[in-house]
Amino acid sequence: MSEAVIRNAHPDDAERLVQIYSHYVLNTAVSFEYKVPSIEEFRERIIKTTMKYPYLVCTIEDIIVGYAYAGAYSTRQAYDWTAATSIYVDKDHRRKGIGSLLYDELEKRLKEQGIINLLAGVASCETEDKYLSHDSSRFHISKGYTQVAHMKTVGKKFDRWYDLLWYQKKL
Repeated sequence: MSEAVIRNAHPDDAERLVQIYSHYVLNTAVSFEYKVPSIEEFRERIIKTTMKYPYLVCTIEDIIVGYAYAGAYSTRQAYDWTAATSIYVDKDHRRKGIGSLLYDELEKRLKEQGIINLLAGVASCETEDKYLSHDSSRFHISKGYTQVAHMKTVGKKFDRWYDLLWYQKKL
């Protein structure tokens, strides 16, 4: 694999990020969104997120192959030291260490800005199906997250009910 480079996301990256994310929206239960956001909507998401939190992309040979970002867990002031994390890797670049590179840099930057708690919501099902594997849970556990909540049948996609697991990591 050519060298992976982690950099800050820019609003101009929105088109490529939508390409990556659309696979998860249209073909999986990883995202509970039903409709792929527009490029303009994604651009606005990047702008809004980067006002307070890191939003990172991983490139290989100048092509974005994954992205990760953090956001507020809650708008209430007492949660200012807690952030929710999200990560998406291009379907053709999974299991190559890109997710770990992104999360390592994301965690470093969040720690530098005083965040001490990370939370990640992960779609789940008891038995893997064609729309959802346990890969995200395994990834978060491998990165030092611990499952702290299990919300049952809270998301419905593809006429199937899915659970939501919450993972936490203390920095």
